[in-house]
Amino acid sequence: MLHPGLLRGPGWGAQTATPDWRQRFEALAQSARDPRLKAYYAAGAVSGDTPMAQVPLMALDVETTGLDPVKDGIVSIGLVPMDLDRIRASASRHWLLKPRVPLGEVSVTIHGITDSQVSQAPDLATVLAEVLQCMAGHVLVVHCRDIEYQFLNGALRPRIGEGIEFPVIDTMELEARLHRGQRIGWRERLLGRRAPPLSIRLADSRKRYGLPRYRPHHALTDALASAELLQAQIAHRFTPDTPLKALWR
Repeated sequence: MLHPGLLRGPGWGAQTATPDWRQRFEALAQSARDPRLKAYYAAGAVSGDTPMAQVPLMALDVETTGLDPVKDGIVSIGLVPMDLDRIRASASRHWLLKPRVPLGEVSVTIHGITDSQVSQAPDLATVLAEVLQCMAGHVLVVHCRDIEYQFLNGALRPRIGEGIEFPVIDTMELEARLHRGQRIGWRERLLGRRAPPLSIRLADSRKRYGLPRYRPHHALTDALASAELLQAQIAHRFTPDTPLKALWR
C-alpha cells in the first residue's frame, strides 16, 4: 500500500453512516448488471449484530501506480482469509496485474514492481471473477479503507461500467479512534505541553502491539500485516463478543 497521506479524490476522510450491509447487498444483487458482480452481491453479507468471533474476514491490500484513484491503476492485489483465531496464509491469493497507465518512477521505488514484471500480467478484468469469488461472503479488513475502495471502484467502472461496494473493518480507523485525542498527565498540562500525535501508519500501529516489522508495500504482506493488527486490536481493545457493527463501515 502506498502511503495514504497524499491520497486525492472524493471521499478521502469522509465520515458516512454505515449501511445495513445485508439489506444493501440484497438490493445490489438485483441492480448489478455484470454477472460477476451480481454473484458477489448474491453471496450476501453477515448481520452487524454478529459477534466478531463468528465473522468471516478477508484481509485486503492493493498496490498502485500512484495515489490518484482517478488517474492511477492497480498493479497487485493481496487477499488473506482469517478469523480472530487463525490467519489462513495457505489459502491467501496474490495477483500481479498490468495497469492501463504507465508505472511511475516513484511507485516502482516504493513497491518494487517494474514494467517488465507487469508486461505479461493480466488485466484486472481477466481475473475479476477470481478476485470477487475470494471476497464473496467476507467482511474485508484493510488499513485505510479509502485506498482499497477508491482504487477498486475506480478500476471497475471503466472495465464493466459499474462500481463496487463492500463492508470493511479499517484497522487505521480503529487506531485513530483508540489513540487520537489521547490524554496527558497533569504535569504536562501545567507546563502547557500537548500530547504528541501518534502515527497510525500500519508499521507504527503494529509496533504498539509488539507485532514484528515486515517489509512494506507488497500487497500480500501488507494484507497479512493488517490481519495480524486486527487480531491484536480485538485482543487488547475489544472482545470476541464485540458486535461487528461496532467496528465495520
